This record gives sequence, structure tokens and C-alpha cells, in this order.
Amino acid sequence: PDSTLNKVDARFRAPKGEWVGLSGRARTVVYNTNALKEADLPDSLLGFTDAKWKGKIGWAPTNGSFQASVTALRVTAGEDTAKKWLEGVKANNPKVYQNNTAIVQAVGSGEIEVGFVNHYYLFAFLKEQGDTFPARNYHPRAGDAGSVVNVAGAGVLDTSKNPKAAEKFIEFMLNKDSQQYFADGTFEYPLIEGIKTHPQLVPMSQIKTPQIDLGSLADLDKTLKLLRDTGVLSS
Repeated sequence: PDSTLNKVDARFRAPKGEWVGLSGRARTVVYNTNALKEADLPDSLLGFTDAKWKGKIGWAPTNGSFQASVTALRVTAGEDTAKKWLEGVKANNPKVYQNNTAIVQAVGSGEIEVGFVNHYYLFAFLKEQGDTFPARNYHPRAGDAGSVVNVAGAGVLDTSKNPKAAEKFIEFMLNKDSQQYFADGTFEYPLIEGIKTHPQLVPMSQIKTPQIDLGSLADLDKTLKLLRDTGVLSS
């Protein structure tokens, strides 16, 4: 219903209303603060193909959020640019990890200097280890696919036998208590107004993001093919 959809900014819901975002998940570059300052980082995600980053990058090619970010790069910058970026980073011998948590841990320990992750994984470490944990998030200044804000969202199946209950559940997920939980419990971005967030969480209004229909990130098959063709994923 429009009453539910309109609680969320138009960029975080389907243009035709089939689904609505419940929480925001920004792609970031997590970096080691002992080795780097934010000013040392390139404006664009594309800058990490520079040879100076050789051996200093971590990524998780099998991870769904990474694959979504590559899809965003394909959609916003084109297939050739996405291919060149994958090949360029691969040439820099990035360390491969299973997930975002492992990347953030590796950045904090100094095993790598930067990693491509979702923003909220860092905050679990800050909660556990305090502000002295030597890693922070960087949202690329160029506002390209490296800073896309994806969502966890929900819709109601056409085959649902109880669509009204499903709609009520989605309304519940967009009420103030639920949205405050996302801010406090999982450090994701709440998608309704008036929710207090972590003091170190960059306000979403300050993140320069690409213009993208999040529904286009469903085109995963071409991304997987590209990852295999470039050797980033094994066949």
C-alpha cells in the first residue's frame, strides 16, 4: 500500500511498489587507521587498480554483498569498466576472504590496509573492542558503485494466502521501534525519519551515492559470468 511505501524514500523502494526497503546497507572501504588517513584513499573505487595497492587489498568474491556491488558497477559504469576494475584489482594480488567480518578483522590487525565491505561490520568490532580498534569506514568521494546504499527489503508474494497479515508485518518492520532496532542492534541505516543512529555512523544524507534503481541489482547471472571470465571466481 502507498501508506507503507511512502514511509521510505523513493530510491529505497521499487518504482512500481512490489517491494520496500527496511534497512540500508552502504558499501564502504574499510581502512587501517595506523597505515592510512582518509585523504590517502582514492576518490573512486576504480582507483584501487593502481599498483600502489598491490598486496594491500582484501575482498570476498563469493559474498553476496560483494557480488551486488559488482552488479552496481556494471549497471552504472558499464560492462567494460567493471571488467577492467576486476582485472586491475586482481592484478594487485588481493587477499581473498570468506566474508565481510574476516576482512574487517584483517584490516584491524594490519594484515591488509583496505577492504571492500558493507558498513555495519566495522561497528560490531567497535562495540566489542572500543574506539581504539584501528579501522574506519570510507565512503568513496566520487559517489560511484563503491558507495552504493543497498537495502534489505520485503514484499508480499502473489501466492500469499494471507496478504493482509504480510502487509501488517512489513508495516511493523517500518515502525519506530523496529527501525531503532536496526540502528542499535545491527548498525544498519534506518529508512524512516526520526531514528537516532550510532554517533560514528556517517549520516546517509552525507554519502554521495550513484543514481541507480536497486531492482537492477537482481541481474546476478551476468555478474557471476564476469567474475568467472576474469578468474576472480573459479568456474
